[in-house]
Amino acid sequence: MAASTHLVLDIETIPDGELYTAPPPSPGTERTFPPIFACKPVVIGVMWLDENLVCKKAGTIGEGKDEGGMLADFAEFMAKWEPTLVTWNGRGFDLPVLMLRSLRYGVSAPWYYRNRDYRYRYSSEGHLDLCDVLADHGATRMTSLHGAARLIGLPGKDGVDGSQVEALFRTGQLEALRGYCLSDVAQTAFLFLRYRLLAGLLDRAGYVSAATALLASVAADARLAPLVARIERPRLLLE
Repeated sequence: MAASTHLVLDIETIPDGELYTAPPPSPGTERTFPPIFACKPVVIGVMWLDENLVCKKAGTIGEGKDEGGMLADFAEFMAKWEPTLVTWNGRGFDLPVLMLRSLRYGVSAPWYYRNRDYRYRYSSEGHLDLCDVLADHGATRMTSLHGAARLIGLPGKDGVDGSQVEALFRTGQLEALRGYCLSDVAQTAFLFLRYRLLAGLLDRAGYVSAATALLASVAADARLAPLVARIERPRLLLE
């Protein structure tokens, strides 16, 4: 069986005002997060890794299109290439959001519903949710992407976090929003490589080689310069 490519995925969402009105926050509390069905994707960030874990491409899917067009482009890519998905909490958030919003716009996603591996929680054949796996599928509390990233020398959420996504979108700061999403994608990709070392799917030399190559690809992308500037290289590359 041929080795699979991997698609590292992260999405950014805002509340869908047509479907949901948030209750006024109580004094000293944050605004209520919307239910899954009312989370509207505004960025789908990806990094596509080839069979040798080398970055083929990184960017955002459906850029410049409306939500329905963005979802259709994502569905088309998945149906054509059938990569293994790699996410952080993708089973709990990203994929349910993408499927519910596809339901809203009538976007067909047979790649997801006809392939058991994409939906079966205890298999990493079609979808490796690093957050779920590292929490032993709910046996312990889930670690945040920020926390896991910090463990291996990455900055995590530094300067921007999910609470600022809506403000960035409403004020037209789309490039900043895409850069934020791609930073999370890149950090998830590094965590994926480190997980493969942890699980014995890469030896130490193989991990260092793959992580060094990925760091070179990330450093060549101007959108990720703020991330690269804050990476602790010795810890990331096990120097």
